[in-house]
Amino acid sequence: MTKATIAGLALLLAASPWADAQNADRKLQGVRQNGNTLEIATSDGRYLVKPYSSNIVETTFIPNGERFDPRSPDSHAVILAPGQVPVTLKDEGARLSFATPGISVTVERQPFRISYAYKGRPLVAEKRGYQAGKDLEAIEFALEDGEALYGAGARAVGMNRRGHRFQLYNKAHYGYGNRSELLNYTIPVALSSKKYAIHFDNPRTGWLDFDSRKDGSLRYEVTGGRKTYQVIAGDSWDEVMAGYTGLTGRQPLPPRWAFGNFASRFGYRSELEARAVVDKFIDEKIPLDAIVLDLYWFGKEVKGTMGNLDWDRATFPNAEKMMADFRKKGVKTIVISEPFVLTTSGRWQEAVERNVLATDASGKPYVYDFYFGNTGLIDLYKPEGRDWLWNIYRKLKQGGVSGWWGDLGEPEVHPAALRHATGAANDVHNIYGHDWARLIAEGYKKEFPNERPFILMRAGYSGSQRFGMIPWSGDVSRSWGGLQSQMEISLQMGMQGLAYMHSDLGGFAGPVLDDELYVRWLQYGVFQPVFRPHAQEEVAPEPVFRSARAKVLARAAVWLRYAMLPYNYTIAFDNSQTGMPLMRPLMFVETDPGKPFDRAGTYLWGPDFLVAPVVEAGATRQEVYFPNSGSVWFDFHTDAVHRGGVLEVVKPEEAHIPVFVRAGAFVPMAQVVQTTRDYTGRQIDLHYYHDASVAASSGKLYDDDGETAGAFEQGKYEIVRFVSKYAGGTLDIGFDTETGKQYAAAARGFSVKVHNVQARPRAVTIDGRAVAASWNARHKLLEVRVPARKGQDAKLAIVL
Repeated sequence: MTKATIAGLALLLAASPWADAQNADRKLQGVRQNGNTLEIATSDGRYLVKPYSSNIVETTFIPNGERFDPRSPDSHAVILAPGQVPVTLKDEGARLSFATPGISVTVERQPFRISYAYKGRPLVAEKRGYQAGKDLEAIEFALEDGEALYGAGARAVGMNRRGHRFQLYNKAHYGYGNRSELLNYTIPVALSSKKYAIHFDNPRTGWLDFDSRKDGSLRYEVTGGRKTYQVIAGDSWDEVMAGYTGLTGRQPLPPRWAFGNFASRFGYRSELEARAVVDKFIDEKIPLDAIVLDLYWFGKEVKGTMGNLDWDRATFPNAEKMMADFRKKGVKTIVISEPFVLTTSGRWQEAVERNVLATDASGKPYVYDFYFGNTGLIDLYKPEGRDWLWNIYRKLKQGGVSGWWGDLGEPEVHPAALRHATGAANDVHNIYGHDWARLIAEGYKKEFPNERPFILMRAGYSGSQRFGMIPWSGDVSRSWGGLQSQMEISLQMGMQGLAYMHSDLGGFAGPVLDDELYVRWLQYGVFQPVFRPHAQEEVAPEPVFRSARAKVLARAAVWLRYAMLPYNYTIAFDNSQTGMPLMRPLMFVETDPGKPFDRAGTYLWGPDFLVAPVVEAGATRQEVYFPNSGSVWFDFHTDAVHRGGVLEVVKPEEAHIPVFVRAGAFVPMAQVVQTTRDYTGRQIDLHYYHDASVAASSGKLYDDDGETAGAFEQGKYEIVRFVSKYAGGTLDIGFDTETGKQYAAAARGFSVKVHNVQARPRAVTIDGRAVAASWNARHKLLEVRVPARKGQDAKLAIVL
């Protein structure tokens, strides 16, 4: 950073709301650089500032009287190791600058103040910094006027969450509708419209205050623990997402079957019923990839049996054969489990004898009552608890279970007096679900290293995505309000690394029979990460049991979901590599801050789709904002053209929700199969959305066997890249294939469908040779078949 840049930054700071920032009683006593760490001594403690990369820096405050062991940082979220980043420390008299090529930290001497900038652009500053109160410790930052805030986990309060004070205590909210201030995932991270994030690296319970007092303050308040935070910044949201997920870990690519359809309800009461449901999906030609068994698999009653964690042989007499038969039909079996062991369960005495449970002050199992019965809680923080639970999972897996559903993992009832091996209940409450997922992920890595686990969890923490966690939004009400809150929840969680947040399609709570609501929720579900209808059994959540018209519309939604498998799998691969979520808010691409991008009702699905779910009964009009002035969007169903930078009113159709595709997009699609087991990817329908305004574009198709863990890293993959160029009336589309060294390549063909071709082309060639092409004058659609070949590298030229 040059002297001129530092001087300019100082002027910006002086004119900003940060000018009054920092605790006036805090005095600077000394500064020294220890390798890549800046150590700042103050009158009440010391700061340690160290970069992880040029766009991530970590700050820790250690109050006088507290000890800090840098060799044992005790982070449950961060996995990135601090890098050897070039840093410079400059003393400018009144201030010091500790700068990487990206983030710089400025320390004002008098009054003492720490602030952060990225490439000379001010980000944020500590306001009063660390403060110790009677019950809570806090770190306070100064915000700019007009700065929007996102994050704090799963909430439904509006996309811009500034003005709220959020409790950091994972907790279920049964039957919530269009608003909920506290749900199952409370993530201690704040993201700013200024393209930075602050992650507070401490899982203890507390509060995250997004300027609720309207005094321009961001406050992190906690019951104790580390006073550590990381600032992540970038020039774009892509860089912020890459930085945050690089810090806390990226989501491994789930098994391909996870992108199919699930049969799920609370719940299937017998093997006979489960078999009948799977067969009905097949008979009705509604694709299916998994069946989810709720708590009746281990007991006939809702209450009194939790903790059995073994098949009830009276109702599931041949469970292993059932699962084997399902597998032959391409259907996987997922079972629920909970971390509670009831005193009336078949495993209670075993759990006590093996020291599995959390305890009271005397060391005896802590026993208490909750909805399901009198219970103890598995202590995941001692080896006896972890080993006991994993041994149960191993046996179930060996019997045929393919996926795991962890319910009530907040934990739902977690008394403060309960003790875990590593501390009190409130010390680990927010990471219990996180460590439950860790148990399964690490078990697979050790004992089933070639398989991708499926881990559906109701609670988690920063970085839970790296364990392959699939979060869902809890027990939402079966209501239009319940549907209205889901886009915000998924978008916000995707921004916080947990990109597979999704809802029980159709809603969960309440015996509401509303076919319009049900269908609209499933139509939205096509464009959310996991397609899983689930509800209480009074009203069937499976499309095969709905009215004739609802079934037709639901089947169409499921078929579209399966047709989009190549595209969805590709954006899931991108998420595993870059951290970019599958569902993305409009602000990720909108270049004009004055436009209405700060809304959840319209969002991006991957880089190419614009989705506007219908969330009101009987809707006859729908507002859709098309981002980016000068861009072009096509109606996915009619190819009608829409211009970017415009807020339009469109008319919803019964058969589908409004969905649009950006000009220049490559969208790989497939023929519908009954189960993803039958998908090969050897013949792809490749849609290209042509517009003369797009001179060049690109896309890709990612493929692997759909089940091997780390397939990409092992070279067991294939990527087909597509490029387009348009100049002088000729559209060129090129293919280039990257085949992993351990991948058994096979011939792959494409049916290229070029949209918005206004007249019959004068010539169409592949690799310089004329080929037949079909042009539909009504739909302005050109179709050209590219013959299958290994290492596809065809060059398609269309003279328009």
